[in-house]
Amino acid sequence: MVLNDLGGAEVLREARETDVETIREWRNHPKTRGASIWTAYITPEGHARWWAKVQADPARRVLIFSYAGRDCGVVTFNDHDPVAGSAEWGFFLDVDGLQERGELLPAWLELERSAVHYAFGEMGLRSVGGRTLAWNTPVIALHRRFGFVEVPSRRYTTEIDGTEQPVVWTEKTRTT
Repeated sequence: MVLNDLGGAEVLREARETDVETIREWRNHPKTRGASIWTAYITPEGHARWWAKVQADPARRVLIFSYAGRDCGVVTFNDHDPVAGSAEWGFFLDVDGLQERGELLPAWLELERSAVHYAFGEMGLRSVGGRTLAWNTPVIALHRRFGFVEVPSRRYTTEIDGTEQPVVWTEKTRTT
């Protein structure tokens, strides 16, 4: 078990080369793809290109989330602007593994708490936001629970698999 600076279990760590295939497998889960703006199956070649871009871009971070001592999710930060103190975030989980262990909801809650803490602590952000398909009300409700608010001016519509889909932007601003 990896420990953080306070001696507790590390729940977020930088993704490594050895994580790349696991990330692709989790991202390709039908439930994850179905709730995503990009729904296509991700091939090993396409994923390798994505990973190379991530590694070359200082405005992007890919973190592995662990719950109960097991890696089970991914948190991404994109478009990190250190001057503005902002970034876009996203996440996905090992749906099958967490459901099998009866840990999906508690892990999801811990992921969100940990990601917000990381954004405002480790990254020093003043605001963090993300996109969610408007029909995905459980995710929007979870974000609200953690202090995210919808930004109506950033709402838009995009075509996903031939259907127009509204997209909601939620954002949290550091309060201290």
